[in-house]
Amino acid sequence: MPAAAPRTLIEIPELCVVALVGVSSSGKSTFSKTHFKPTEILSSDYFRGLISDDENNQQVTQQAFDALYYIASKRLELGKLTVIDATNVQKHARMGVLRLAREQNCLAAAIVLDIPENIIKDRSENRSDRNLNWNIISRQMNDLRKSIDQLQKEGFRYVHILTNEEEIANAQIVRVPLWNNKKEEKGPFDIIGDIHGCFDELCELLIKLNYKIDINNFTAVHPQGRKPVFLGDLCDRGPKNTEVLRIVMNMVKKGGAWCVTGNHDAKLQKMLNGKNVQLTHGLDITARQMQQESPEFIEEVKIFLGSLISHYVFDEGGLVVSHAGLKEQYQGRSSGKVREFCLYGETTGETDEYGFPVRLPWANDYKGKALVVFGHIPNPCVQTINNTSCIDTGCVFGGKLTAYRYPEKEIVQVKAKQEYYAPLKPF
Repeated sequence: MPAAAPRTLIEIPELCVVALVGVSSSGKSTFSKTHFKPTEILSSDYFRGLISDDENNQQVTQQAFDALYYIASKRLELGKLTVIDATNVQKHARMGVLRLAREQNCLAAAIVLDIPENIIKDRSENRSDRNLNWNIISRQMNDLRKSIDQLQKEGFRYVHILTNEEEIANAQIVRVPLWNNKKEEKGPFDIIGDIHGCFDELCELLIKLNYKIDINNFTAVHPQGRKPVFLGDLCDRGPKNTEVLRIVMNMVKKGGAWCVTGNHDAKLQKMLNGKNVQLTHGLDITARQMQQESPEFIEEVKIFLGSLISHYVFDEGGLVVSHAGLKEQYQGRSSGKVREFCLYGETTGETDEYGFPVRLPWANDYKGKALVVFGHIPNPCVQTINNTSCIDTGCVFGGKLTAYRYPEKEIVQVKAKQEYYAPLKPF
């Protein structure tokens, strides 16, 4: 018996907008019906038929696409994967798909059916449902040829190109969780606020939480399997930034902790990558300490900081952690807008008299089911509003370093040993 043909694996995010790209008669509709649920597919032919049977009327075509994109937007808003079944061989059509992805803060994928011309011609001549002029299909094929190499540059994060009938017949769609989807991780967690180089306080807090610390190897393990979740801003302002980086990196690397990025971490990464950044707000302290380290350690820090993502969704969606918080409609999404919110919160674009961004109190209007635990905004005590908790209690400014125990919803704190950095703005 001959061996079965190998499967053609096509990975797409669990939440995304998928553009099928291919000329008429390439088999897009058959492909979509084979691999996606009927409710996930939005076909341009279907919407055009709802309005009129005149497929050559440009006004009808535009009305059809307006209706298609409206429904697609509503689906994505609800967190449902959506497939756009249209030719999508022209750039302006694909721009509509990418605009959808941007507006709904999700990723865009393209699945291209690049079928040989002789097969397309044979199929089009034998179609009973439509009779397209070959000149039209020929123009579509020219547009497709110009498009294939541009898809990733345009903004499609996932691009899969199928070039023959065998690849199409053996295709297997694999829906992969987004990087921030850790819903299967239920804890228990110890969520730790902004450390800012306060290594001694971090060790004291971990010991208070019953972790066993190996100070020589910069590791810590909890005997009952609890894991810390670090909310970013590991460095700057404090006295022992490289030590904090070492212990957090080691714990994350060994699978014993989670960590999201903070705005200070992102700025340090830019500096280490040679970008022109201002050595302000304590970055100068970290920079001096990094100069004493080996090139190997610096490279390790660069890789680690570059791997940090904006937020995590834990415990079947019941817990969200990020540096500066996250509105409900952004949770579990992936875009530049979501990352900016996670780093800085919701800002107006203006600055206050201290030179800091003016922030909007997003938590005041939060109605989400997920508990959001975050830091970024230092306060004398933990700020609990609606179903959110801000646990940055300004350790580096002489306050406290705070841990939020989940699911117990308990607060554990240690006092700063001193004021390491005078706050520019009272907290």
